[in-house]
Amino acid sequence: MCGILGIVLADQQQNVAAELFEGCMFLQHRGQDAAGIVTCGNRGRFYQCKGNGMARDVFTQKRMNSLVGNMGISHLRYPTAGSSAGSEAQPFYVNSPYGITLSHNGNLVNSIELRKYLDAEVHKHINTDSDSELLINVFASELDKFNKSRVNNQDLFSALTGTMEMVRGAYACVAMLAGYGIIGFRDPNGVRPLLYGERINKTGSKDYMLASESVVLKAHGFHTFRDVRPGEAVIILKDGSEPEFRQVVEPKIFAPDIFEYVYFARPDSVLDGVSVYHSRIEMGNKLANKIIKVFDKPSYNDILEEIDVVIPVPDTARTSALQCAVKLHVPYREGFVKNRYVGRTFIMPDQQERRSSVRRKLNAMESEFKGRSVLLVDDSIVRGTTSKEIVAMAREAGAKKVYFASCAPPIRYNHIYGIDLADTKALVAYNRTDEEIAQEIGADKVIYQDLHDLFDSCKGKGVENFEVGVFTGEYITGVEDNYIQELEKIRAQNQRLKSASEKHGLSVDACIDSQDMVDVKAEVDPSMYNSGDYLQ
Repeated sequence: MCGILGIVLADQQQNVAAELFEGCMFLQHRGQDAAGIVTCGNRGRFYQCKGNGMARDVFTQKRMNSLVGNMGISHLRYPTAGSSAGSEAQPFYVNSPYGITLSHNGNLVNSIELRKYLDAEVHKHINTDSDSELLINVFASELDKFNKSRVNNQDLFSALTGTMEMVRGAYACVAMLAGYGIIGFRDPNGVRPLLYGERINKTGSKDYMLASESVVLKAHGFHTFRDVRPGEAVIILKDGSEPEFRQVVEPKIFAPDIFEYVYFARPDSVLDGVSVYHSRIEMGNKLANKIIKVFDKPSYNDILEEIDVVIPVPDTARTSALQCAVKLHVPYREGFVKNRYVGRTFIMPDQQERRSSVRRKLNAMESEFKGRSVLLVDDSIVRGTTSKEIVAMAREAGAKKVYFASCAPPIRYNHIYGIDLADTKALVAYNRTDEEIAQEIGADKVIYQDLHDLFDSCKGKGVENFEVGVFTGEYITGVEDNYIQELEKIRAQNQRLKSASEKHGLSVDACIDSQDMVDVKAEVDPSMYNSGDYLQ
C-alpha cells in the first residue's frame, strides 16, 4: 500500500513542491518506508528528491529549495516484498521516450511475464525487483511505438490502452511527461483508489490534483472532486487547460480492496463514494450483533453478564469499538495509551522487532483492566504477534477475562495487491479454528466479523463488490499461484539477506550467494540526480 499524489498549478511561475510536501503529510499513514517528489520546471527538466524514511525527514528545507516547477508528483512507499532498498524509492524515472516519471500504488501479478517481455522484446534494463519499474517501462515502450518527436493526448491514451491490456493486477498511478503534463490512471477492477480534484485559485483559474484519498483534496481546498473510474485515465496539461478523461480499457468487475475501509484509509476520507468513517461505524454495529450470537444472549442487556468493558486497540479500531460498545450497552474505555512516535508494527521487517515494538507502542492502564472481563476490539488479526502481546498486557494489568474481537473476518490467505500482511503460513488464522486462534494469542475467546456483514458495512452507491482474497483465497484477477510463490521467494530472500548482513556486519552485496538468491536490489538509484545532499 502506498500514497500517491500529483498536482498541476495554473500559475507556471509558482513552485508546487511545498504543496506536494504538505500533501505527503496527509498520506503518511499509507507508507512510512520511503518518500519521493519529482517536479517539472518551465524548461521541461525534472527535479527530484527521494530517499528512505518519513516525509518530514526526507524533504528537508535544503532539498525542497531545489524542487522547482508548477507541476509534480510524489510517492510514499510501503514495501510489499519487504525491501527497503533506496533504489526502490519512487517516483521511478525513464529518460526515453520524452522523459517519464511515475508513482504507483498496488501490485502487478504478472511481473514475471512482464520482466521477460521487457528483456527479450523491447530490451529494457530493469534495475530493481519493483513491479512499479516494470510498469513505467511497459508504458514507455508503448509510447515509443509512435516514433514521434512530440506526442499528443491521443497518443498517450493509446499507449495507456496498450499498457493496461498488458499488465495485470492492482494499480493506481500518477505519471508525469516532461514539459507536457500529468497523467492519472486506475486498473480495470478499481482495486486501489485514485481521486481527481480541482479548485479555483486567487486568479480565477483552476489548479488540479490527483491523490490516493479525498482527505488530501479537501485539506488543500479541492472541493470539486471525483473518483477516477476503473479503466479510466485523465491527462492534465501543464498550462492548466481543461483536463481530458477517457475510458482507455473496458472496466471489469468493480472491486475496491475492502482493506482500505477496514484499516488503511483515514477515517475522514471518502473512497468511491463510501465514507470510511461510516463504514467503520457499521462494522461496530455488525460486530455487536455477532457478539450477542457468540455468547448466546437473548438481548443486548444480557451481555453485561459476560463483558464489563469494551476497549479498542488504537488507533484504527476506535470508531468501530465505540459503536460496538454503544450497541451492546457496555461501557467504552480507553485502556491503552499509544506512543505516537512508534510506527505501525506489522510494517516492521522482522518478527522479533515487531514483537518488542508492541510494548514500546502501547501501554495498558491498570485501572481499566483490573478485575474486569474486557472485550478488546481491533480492526483485524494478521500474524497474531501484536494481538498476543496485547492480550498479555491486558492480563498483566489485571484483566479477569480477555475476549478479542476483530472487525474483519479471519485472514487466511496472502494479500497480493499491495499490502504486505504476511506469507500465508505466517498468518495466525492459517489452518486454525477460532478456538485454536484464541489459544494461540492467549485470549479466552476470539470473535470475528462475518464476511457478509463486512460487505454490508462498506457497500455504497455503485459499490457492490470488493476484493476479499485475503479472506477467501479467491482473487479478483484469478488464480495467482505462480505470483504468490514468487512473492514469498522474494520475501524470504530479503529476510535472509538482512539476517546475514546483521550477523556478519557486512553489506548486503557481500552476503549474496548467487546460487541461492534471486536478483538483489541495488542500494542506489542510478537513474537521476537527487536534489540536495546525498540521501542515505
